[in-house]
Formats: sequence, structure tokens, C-alpha cells
Amino acid sequence: MVKATTELHQLDRSLVWSGFKQLAPISLFVIVFGAAFGLAAAQVGLSDSTIIGMSTLVFAGASQFAVLDLWGTQMPLFTMMLTVFAINARHLLMGATLYPWLRHLPAPQRYGVMLTASDANWAMSMQAFSRGEPGLGLLLGGGLALWSFWIVGTWLGIHFGNAISDPASLGLDMVMGCFLLAMVVGGERNLRMLVIWSIAAIASLLAYWYLPENSHVVVGALAGGMAGMIRGGKQR
Repeated sequence: MVKATTELHQLDRSLVWSGFKQLAPISLFVIVFGAAFGLAAAQVGLSDSTIIGMSTLVFAGASQFAVLDLWGTQMPLFTMMLTVFAINARHLLMGATLYPWLRHLPAPQRYGVMLTASDANWAMSMQAFSRGEPGLGLLLGGGLALWSFWIVGTWLGIHFGNAISDPASLGLDMVMGCFLLAMVVGGERNLRMLVIWSIAAIASLLAYWYLPENSHVVVGALAGGMAGMIRGGKQR
């Protein structure tokens, strides 16, 4: 039996610890990409403290790699901000999908939880909510696992990064994609969901081919969301 929405916003130490343990296995692969970032940042000329500080405070792998391409004596600050915003715009949609449960938390706790939001722990928390189980522990605990392993990986990359300078050459760049795909396959399966995911996929591909870089994530999510609202309205 599905619990009431007001019961699904539970957040305590046991749920957070459970979320940490559930995301720990996938977090091991994050170490590799953290190491790749640490190495790349060191090669650009950033100090050790700056690199660790960036991974600690920013915690956004794709954005951090993108910023390295813009790093130099004359840093285009506005361009950097715009790039980071574009890459992470999907977090606006993540926050919107989580709001029905986050709204029950005090504001400091709500925003603190969202600081750890990323693709993997968001997907697992949404899957938990769909099963009628509390998901905020997964969001926070899983996020803490990903965050801490990302920092550890960054440190390893600074000092031992030459061991794995190109994770993609080992196929490790596919790990997160396969994980998220498994989350989708493990969710609700019916004609309505097939239509929604198909529309989202087509819109995302078209945006990837014809629109500015990184816009495909937001376009696909918006297209899928609109399709879900339309299909949901037709079923009423």
C-alpha cells in the first residue's frame, strides 16, 4: 500500500546511512572520474588546495571539466558562469520533481539536502517515492557518498592521476549512463511510459544535434514532462 505523501518526507540518520550504503558501490566509479579531474586540473596549473576546494564546493564533474577549458590568465567570468549554469540546468527540474516531499522540510534542511543532489541519487530517490517509500534519505545519504568519493578521487588524481588519465578508454564513462538506464527500466512499464520516454529521447536527440551544447538534457526533460502531463490529462 502506498503511503501518504506526508509520510514520504521522513529524513533521519538511519535513512541517510541506508542511502549512503546503497550508493556506495556506484560511488566507487566516481573515484576514477574524480582522479581524472584532479590530474587535468593539476596539468592546467591549479594549486592542490584550489582543486580540492573546487571539488568540495562545486561537486559537479561536467562543469568542473568545462571550466578547465576556460581557465587562464584572463578568465571570462561571465562565460564560465553561463557554461556552468547550462550544464547544471537540469537541477532546476530535479528540484521541481522533488518539491512535493522537500516542501515539508525546514528551508535550511531542504536546501542542504539539495546541495548533494546529482543524477544517480536523484534517480534512486524518485524510484523510492514511486514505490511509496521515503526517498530523501537516499537523496542525502547517496549524495554524501558520491560527494565524498568525488573528493577522494580528486585527491588521488592530484598525486597519482597518471595511473588512469583517460577513464573512457576503459569504458568507465558508460557506468553512470548504464546505471541511470537501469533505473528507468526498473520503473513503471506500460504504454504511457513508453510514449513519454520515446518523446523525451527524440527531443533530446534533436536538441543534441541542432541546439547549443548541453541543452539536450533540459529539452528532453521538458518534452518528457509535457508529454506526461498531456497523457495524464487524457487518462482522467
